[in-house]
Amino acid sequence: MGETVGPGEWREVTQADIDAFAELSGDDQWIHVDVERAKTESPFGTTIAHGNLTLSLTDGIRLDLMKSTGFKLGVNYGWNKVRFPAPVPAGSSIRGSAEVVEVEDVGGGWWQVVTRFTVEVEGNEKPACVADSVGRVLPE
Repeated sequence: MGETVGPGEWREVTQADIDAFAELSGDDQWIHVDVERAKTESPFGTTIAHGNLTLSLTDGIRLDLMKSTGFKLGVNYGWNKVRFPAPVPAGSSIRGSAEVVEVEDVGGGWWQVVTRFTVEVEGNEKPACVADSVGRVLPE
């Protein structure tokens, strides 16, 4: 606990990724999917990834950075303090780091683990996402 792992490898977020997420989520706002309009009307000069797309990529970051052993299973219990300080422009690369910030016995053999994920965009000082994932694990 208290030790940061990562950052992991860079991963490009493509317009195809953004379009697929828009289709799946139903969020097809122009800032995400209309490349030509975003070039002229967006303050970012391009389309940007949905905040929830960026948040969802923390699942892959978790699998890449955190190897869990000694558990029968783990489940997602929710999120705390989710913030998106900076956008993820289409075509940019992101990577993440993780830090376990809290572990608590919640009874019935279950433990609650809060992990803080920070997702950065290559070349940007501000992170794209900072969020505390709340998971529950059942030891073997």
